[in-house]
Amino acid sequence: MGRLIYEGDEKVDIEDRALTHLQLVMTAKLRRGEPFAFSWANESSLGGGRITVWVHAGSALAFKYFGSRQPSINRSWIDALAITANSPGGLRLVPEPAETPPQGGLEVAEAS
Repeated sequence: MGRLIYEGDEKVDIEDRALTHLQLVMTAKLRRGEPFAFSWANESSLGGGRITVWVHAGSALAFKYFGSRQPSINRSWIDALAITANSPGGLRLVPEPAETPPQGGLEVAEAS
């Protein structure tokens, strides 16, 4: 179980594989200078409810992983997360879709 830490104050535990995909979408948007909202549900042990933070180039983000291995990347999940990040409601974790093979029979190189 990984952890996303925003501004050193807000924290949310997210499974390592999901956190990796969120990190790829978040860093891509920030590299392009695109701020966005990110929302998640609070655990009931923390009082429940939902938190939304505004993520921008000056935000302090930390991605802490429990495991030491980089999980395989599902391009379909990256696309699904990017759609939410570009919506008025902002980025939110969506279930992982089945991976679709690249078109044209060519392998897509993963960024490392």
